[in-house]
Amino acid sequence: MPLLHTELCDIVGIEHPILQGGMGPYKTESLATAVSNAGALGVISSIGMAATLLPDVAPVDALRLFGTDPPPVILRKSIEAVTKNTKTSNGVFGVNIPVASEFIFASEMFMRETIEACKADSDIERSLRVIITSAGNPKPWAVVKKEGFIWVHVAGCTMHAKKAEASGVDIIVASGHEGGAHVSWDPVHSMVLIPAVAKAVKVPVVGAGGFCDGQGLAAALCLGAAGVQIGTRLIATEESDFEPTWKQAIIDREERNTLVGRGLFGPMRFLRNTRAEDIVKRTLKDVPNFFLGEPVESNEEILELERTGFDDLINGKSDTALMFGGEVVGRIDDLPTTKDLIQRIIKEASMILKTVPENVLRS
Repeated sequence: MPLLHTELCDIVGIEHPILQGGMGPYKTESLATAVSNAGALGVISSIGMAATLLPDVAPVDALRLFGTDPPPVILRKSIEAVTKNTKTSNGVFGVNIPVASEFIFASEMFMRETIEACKADSDIERSLRVIITSAGNPKPWAVVKKEGFIWVHVAGCTMHAKKAEASGVDIIVASGHEGGAHVSWDPVHSMVLIPAVAKAVKVPVVGAGGFCDGQGLAAALCLGAAGVQIGTRLIATEESDFEPTWKQAIIDREERNTLVGRGLFGPMRFLRNTRAEDIVKRTLKDVPNFFLGEPVESNEEILELERTGFDDLINGKSDTALMFGGEVVGRIDDLPTTKDLIQRIIKEASMILKTVPENVLRS
């Protein structure tokens, strides 16, 4: 297979310039293992682990996902499991820690646990090299760099990307509005956002939002990115931790079948069904501010729709299940292994980058 190598690979220590998105409510332990073993960066998602601390928000069936351990123990066990299961491949992985104001109590807890896990075990320290912060202000989290981690921050506009660079981050993920789950208040899409951020900062930029294959990776590299972050596409893989209902819904949807509404942490993109429509209808009561890009507080009705939507997801009720996903669902139609998918992406991107100049450039 052709070797596609960028500075992202050198900085993180991965074979392929692909990051897995941090996706809740699952801890993505199995997916992170599979992605890292395939030569990309697998990522443990911490956001759902705090569910037991939010009894008024957490799904009734949260225990089915996480058990009865306290959140820091859940995270430590996931870190230990991914370390153990990637040891033979020398895989590198990361932890995603949202730092939204609504999540700060958990952000601090998970940051401490991640740091302590590395200090306590040399194998973990070798493998767990990356902390990804998202959904909030990166400035208070310089401890990530001080403790020796590679610091990645997710930004949805050039202003936030510049602030992240000034805070000391090593890599910026420029996340376009077509992505699934958390999206920016300002609807700037990848085709505009990625080259704008790449021009505005000196640190490497990773494109996110709308990427699922080699065509997308090749395009991102041409737009100035050093790689891509993939979320929705990786949900629909054999190893992913997500419910079969969710995986099938991604395969079944076309690109028009997503909706954006108010979620727990800002705007979120959902797979369209009656649950998503109900959330959008409730969001519309807050017009015009929401669609003017101005932050709008969530409310108890939306939180209840989310909570019961997760319950319906776990119970296999596809039309009333709460499921996130990006517009890229319209380009996903199979359920490969993670390794096969990543190899397919790299092979396709390499061929495009090799053959397109030959086909379009004339001397």
